[in-house]
Parts: sequence; structure tokens; C-alpha cells
Amino acid sequence: MGKRYTPTSAAADVEAAFRHLEGRWKLVILFHLFGGKVMRFSDLERAIPNITQKMLGQQLRQLEADGIVARKVYPQVPPKVEYRLTDWGQSLCPTLDAILKWANRRRKFQS
Repeated sequence: MGKRYTPTSAAADVEAAFRHLEGRWKLVILFHLFGGKVMRFSDLERAIPNITQKMLGQQLRQLEADGIVARKVYPQVPPKVEYRLTDWGQSLCPTLDAILKWANRRRKFQS
């Protein structure tokens, strides 16, 4: 049986969940990795042109620490590092898709 929520406990749990995704670039990074894509740091950097190397590294480290992104380092020179979503990270796809659909519905209400 699922957890029973009160308005207070639901708000607290939603806030805790959003902490995993806060940051200007995290959702953009996730969208680039959805569908089982594996990307190198430089690929992500090219795919997100306005992000700095420092910020991309920080956001990826936070996503990795939260168990959303997996990082694989290959022992070679120059270093090769690949990023992919974990199964838990990939499970965000339907949720974020629903948010996109919700946002698109807003446009219909404004017309």
C-alpha cells in the first residue's frame, strides 16, 4: 500500500523531490540523456551551448551523487568519460513528458 499523504507531508515530499532536479541545467541534461543515450562530456557541452564547463561538471556531479546519472571512466589517455541515466533517472521521462504536456495545455487556455 502506498504512503498516505497529508497536504503538509505531500508538499514536503514534493519539495524534497524537486531538490534533486533544481539547478538551471539539470533538466536540459536529462532531456539529452533520455532514451538510453550515452554521451561524453564534450558531447553534452556541444549539445548545451550556453553552459560553461564548470557548471556542466557541477550539475553532472550532483546528478551522479543523487543516483540519477551514471558516470563511466575509461582508463585511457586522453581520458574518456561517458554519462548515461540510471534506471531511476530514466524513470523520470514519463513525469517530465507529463509536465511538458501540462505546459502546452496552458497555451490553449491563454488563446
